Amino acid sequence: MLRTIEITAELTGQRQSEQFHNLHWQPKLELSLDCFICKRTGRTTHFEHGEERAICTGDQRTEHPTAARISGFDVTHGQDRLTLRSLIDHWWAPFHDAKRDQPGSPLTDWVRLHAGYYCPQSQQTGSFSIQSNTVRPLRQACTHCTEPLAIDMQSPGIRLLT
Repeated sequence: MLRTIEITAELTGQRQSEQFHNLHWQPKLELSLDCFICKRTGRTTHFEHGEERAICTGDQRTEHPTAARISGFDVTHGQDRLTLRSLIDHWWAPFHDAKRDQPGSPLTDWVRLHAGYYCPQSQQTGSFSIQSNTVRPLRQACTHCTEPLAIDMQSPGIRLLT
């Protein structure tokens, strides 16, 4: 059955100055999904917006395409905040993970999101990621000039819609 997961996130504290770094969400993410194809729970699945399917990491040496994709990627820029709402569609069917002796689930509790920026001082790009299992607040700074970029105050939201 087709399932849809909503992922929301927000970065705050952006500065609008001559050192503006054009902070933006990158259209890719990793999500922990239970994969009914390889019948394993907690598989890191790689998504890129615009791709027809995602890539499940499977077991240690076996990646495979899976029936999942980013179906929505909405970014909102506020005066001092950058928000993201992404929708993930994925096919899911009940299964039992024999290696971990547990049933599969259509919902997840871990996501990694990526943000990018451009440093006007060094004229170079940079990026960082946030994920749901880190301690907050988390302050992000430019790796080139150390200018503060944003504060990650709250864990990304993960909600099963259908």
